[in-house]
Amino acid sequence: MEYFVIGESEIVTGFMLAGVKGKAVFNRDDTLEIFKIITGQSSSHALISEDEKPKILILTEEAADMIQEEVLEWQMKAKPPLIVEVPGLHGHNPNRKSLTDSIKEAIGIQI
Repeated sequence: MEYFVIGESEIVTGFMLAGVKGKAVFNRDDTLEIFKIITGQSSSHALISEDEKPKILILTEEAADMIQEEVLEWQMKAKPPLIVEVPGLHGHNPNRKSLTDSIKEAIGIQI
């Protein structure tokens, strides 16, 4: 498996129609449980087998916000799966920096 998506049920359904497996989440506990299973931090592997671990984990911004500390900690490890955040049902959260804004802030150049 190359991809796995975690987010609102409508987003997950859309990705599943494109052939991407996923799990809808509704609160922090659901989100954290699935995140730990997908990243191999949980002993419960009922959702996926070892050889099905995704290389890319897609999180909606809302799901990522619920487990922000855990996501940041995982990204600092630089281990697969790579985490990609996408806007949720209501579009991009205006309180979040975009990748372009982060690059501009870091190097001072607009892309």
